[in-house]
Amino acid sequence: MGVPQVNFALDTYECIVIYPGAAGRALPAETVQRLQAEHAEHMQALQRRGIVLVAGSVDGPAREPDPPIGFGLARTGSVDDVRSVLEADPAVQAGLYRVEVLTFLCPAGSLEFPLVKAGS
Repeated sequence: MGVPQVNFALDTYECIVIYPGAAGRALPAETVQRLQAEHAEHMQALQRRGIVLVAGSVDGPAREPDPPIGFGLARTGSVDDVRSVLEADPAVQAGLYRVEVLTFLCPAGSLEFPLVKAGS
């Protein structure tokens, strides 16, 4: 599809979408709790490093059998780099979650991340 042809500037982000993983239902409850805590720590570390700008859980009706359970935005300039650091997440490696990283385009200057600015 590519970059849309518009008459205004665009900002480019990496859109992170987290889904339930194939192994999630088979894991013991204690393992799921541990992996969820490790996942939260991993995401917070990525935010402190300035890789992930914002991330959180999503909930609500969706059309596919395994709806997304998390969403985030990064701004590194590389979908592959973001995918790589997310695939290092212990919960992704254990199969509790799976992750997709897409390019997200929006009008330049339309998003602000005050927590990122406050932390820098």
